[in-house]
Amino acid sequence: MEFHPQPEPEQATPWAFPAPDRDRLPNGLTVLRCHRPGQQVVAVEISLDAPLEAEPEGLDGVATIMARAFSEGTDKLSAEDFTAELERCGATLDAHADHPAVRISLEVPASRLAKALGLLADALRAPAFPENEVERLVNNRLDEIPHELANPARRAAMALSAELFPAGSRLSRPRQGGEETVKRIDAAAVRAFYEDHVRPATATAVIVGDFTGVDLDQALAESLGAWTGSSAEPRPVPAVTADDTGRVVIVDRPGAVQTQLLIGRAGSDRHDRVWPAQVLGTYCLGGTLTSRLDRVLREEKGYTYGVRAFGQVLRSVPPSQGAAGTGMLAISGSVDTPNTGPALADLWAVLRTLAAEGLTEAERDVAVQNLVGVAPLKYETAAAVAATLADQVEQYLPDDFQAGLYERLAETGTVEATAAVVSAFPVDRMVTVLVGDAAEIAEPVKALGIGEVTVIPA
Repeated sequence: MEFHPQPEPEQATPWAFPAPDRDRLPNGLTVLRCHRPGQQVVAVEISLDAPLEAEPEGLDGVATIMARAFSEGTDKLSAEDFTAELERCGATLDAHADHPAVRISLEVPASRLAKALGLLADALRAPAFPENEVERLVNNRLDEIPHELANPARRAAMALSAELFPAGSRLSRPRQGGEETVKRIDAAAVRAFYEDHVRPATATAVIVGDFTGVDLDQALAESLGAWTGSSAEPRPVPAVTADDTGRVVIVDRPGAVQTQLLIGRAGSDRHDRVWPAQVLGTYCLGGTLTSRLDRVLREEKGYTYGVRAFGQVLRSVPPSQGAAGTGMLAISGSVDTPNTGPALADLWAVLRTLAAEGLTEAERDVAVQNLVGVAPLKYETAAAVAATLADQVEQYLPDDFQAGLYERLAETGTVEATAAVVSAFPVDRMVTVLVGDAAEIAEPVKALGIGEVTVIPA
């Protein structure tokens, strides 16, 4: 039987993360624009310097309610009319609050960009924050909290943050607020937070898409450029301490058939020179189906559907402060209850083996191919590019950071990646959170000797 010849791969097309043009409008708003031919859906990201740590004491969650309330009407339009105008533009508008900032995301066809920017500018310039809508958003948030507590992964994340960071740090508490604080929020509190922290002089707009035929300068001048507000001094970022003494916390869920695992510690942010090597080493450890953790716990033992290792930035510090930012390094997954002890034992064995033997050249090569090779696909959409540029702004990184990261990943060797991942996941400095049936898992976990075991209610 004769077949057609196997296709030969073509020469790879050179690719680099897009470089934005940066300028500042007369009102102080920083603008990053990135022309992407063919991207007819334009993405806009607005980063507001209103971090969670700026929330008044006892009002955790007010930043989240404010973010959600931006789409609930302006001085010109009711909530219903504002939504209808967005729909006529074919636009979507989302917003959320996180440790670095409040982020507003807009996507709209390029042909309707000017109109959508006008609506976005009105929401920022003169949000209505009507009492009935704020009350509805507060009630919605209160309804979400029991669901989050019932979700094992979310509950584990809450417990790990509370363990790692001191109670006085905003990093230790739920990002969107808990029941006791959210129920205190009203329209006056939202308005006060807005007036204290939302102004163009401390905000950044990222705009990515195909600007062919669009007078972007005029569109900005007539929309976001008309937004006014006072100037403000940069807010100092408070120092954060963390306690990653090796220990185990079991969030008791009697009768649970699975145990949710979240094993973590505090780490650095992307300013650390070891970041590229850490990304590469962490990917080899648990970044994909072919990683070491998955190979042992999923393929060989069948304990789990998947285990992942990852690093994330929580709060960066301006370089002028001369201090390190704060991140989190973690391993997450779930296993069946009877095998919780064996699964943890094997997970620690993987970490110890990694420290003793290191990564292989083959593991390093596959990781580089996956991380660098997938980048052109990852950033096909304008929204993906805009979100990454906004992340860089919030983390005080240069505009070419992401492009340089791929170059550094390709240059990182096996020895360097091994050293970084071993340092990131030391076997004696990890806080282990288990959400599961304490009566079934406590004793097997104690026998592992990975730290003092404490049981807390769900």
